[in-house]
Amino acid sequence: MRHGKKFNHLGRKKGHRDALMLNMASSLILHKRINTTLAKAKALRVHIEPILTKAKDNTTHSRRTTFSYLQNKEVIKELFDVVAPKIYDRPGGYCRIIKTGFRKGDGAETAMIELVDFNDVLKAKTATTKAGTRRSRRKSNSDSAGVASTAAAGTAAAVAATAVAPSIVEDAKSEEE
Repeated sequence: MRHGKKFNHLGRKKGHRDALMLNMASSLILHKRINTTLAKAKALRVHIEPILTKAKDNTTHSRRTTFSYLQNKEVIKELFDVVAPKIYDRPGGYCRIIKTGFRKGDGAETAMIELVDFNDVLKAKTATTKAGTRRSRRKSNSDSAGVASTAAAGTAAAVAATAVAPSIVEDAKSEEE
């Protein structure tokens, strides 16, 4: 019976499933984006997120632990030298799964899984979008209005002083001399 077992067996025995996850995790780290079925992508996300979290701590122990999962020196080097510095500030959610339709042969639902911080197209789009929409009407008006109203109040006070009581201003000037 499978009571309480929530992971997807993917139609494979344990050894085959572990090998599949190892190969897919290695490919994802090396290529930053892979296409697969939706079920495999969801299983891979659960498998690789803890490995990426462990990689943020660049110590000998974490390198050895991740090597025990990935079994490939080139992948470990890429993970700790390229991937880990980019994901260091992110508290989790290192992978993104995007559904890409159905496979022609068997109708399986396909998906693309990618590392979030390595999508340069999406980063460039959000950077330009954010730069264009950063202005806030309320904030900019209140700041400039505050400066303008302070300057206008000072000017208005000087004008009002000379317009209302020119004799007082002339008296003040004569006292200064």
